[in-house]
Amino acid sequence: MKPKKNDNFLEKRLETYDNWLKAGEIPYASRVVPVRESVEAKPWVMPSEKALEILRAAYTIALTDCECRTHYKRCDNPLEVCFFLDDVAVKNMEKGRGRRISLEEAKDVLRNANEKGLVHLSFYMPGNKIYAFCSCCYCCCHDLQMMRLYDRTDLIACSSYIAETDMAACTGCGECIDRCLFNARVRQEDEIHYNPELCYGCGLCITVCPEEATELKQKEI
Repeated sequence: MKPKKNDNFLEKRLETYDNWLKAGEIPYASRVVPVRESVEAKPWVMPSEKALEILRAAYTIALTDCECRTHYKRCDNPLEVCFFLDDVAVKNMEKGRGRRISLEEAKDVLRNANEKGLVHLSFYMPGNKIYAFCSCCYCCCHDLQMMRLYDRTDLIACSSYIAETDMAACTGCGECIDRCLFNARVRQEDEIHYNPELCYGCGLCITVCPEEATELKQKEI
C-alpha cells in the first residue's frame, strides 16, 4: 500500500509540528543521523552525529515498536526499532510502553536496521531536546511521508555529512540506488546518476558499495 494524502494520522502529526515550529519550540521535526559504520573511521566526526553515540550519551534507553510501522503495516521491516531516551524513556516504561535495554542490545538493533536499509532519524520535542530515535522506512514513517506527500522538506534536517562517489571506481552495480530513500541516486540509460543536492547524508549507500567507491564526508560550512 502506497502512502497517500487525506490521512488523519499524518495530518494530526503535521498540525502538531506546525504549531511547534510557529512557536519556535523546535527547529525541525527530525534530523537524519548517519549510520555509524559509514563514519566511524573519520577522526573529524562529531560524536552526536553518529547513531550509536546518541544512544551512548543517554543515561536510560528504552526500546519499543515503531508507531508508524505498527499503524500502517506496509512492509515487513522490523517493528522494535524505536528508542526513547532518558526521562522520556523512564516515563514510557512506567506506562508499560518500551523496555529498558543495554547499549550492546542497542548496537544489535542498529546493525539489523542498517541491513534492512532503514534511515536513522532523531526526533525533537519542544526545547530542542532529542527524546526519541527511530529507524525509518519511506512507506510508513510519518516524517518521511510528509516530506514526500506534502513537500515538507523543512521538517527533516540533513545530517552534517554528504556522500561522495568516485565514479571511476564505481562499477554501476546499482546496489546504492535501492538504499537511497531520498532519490539522490537513479539509473538513467544504464548509468547511475547522483544528485548531491538530494543527499541527506544517511550513509546507507556507503555500507552496500562492493567497490567502496562512495564515502561520507563532512559538509563544508
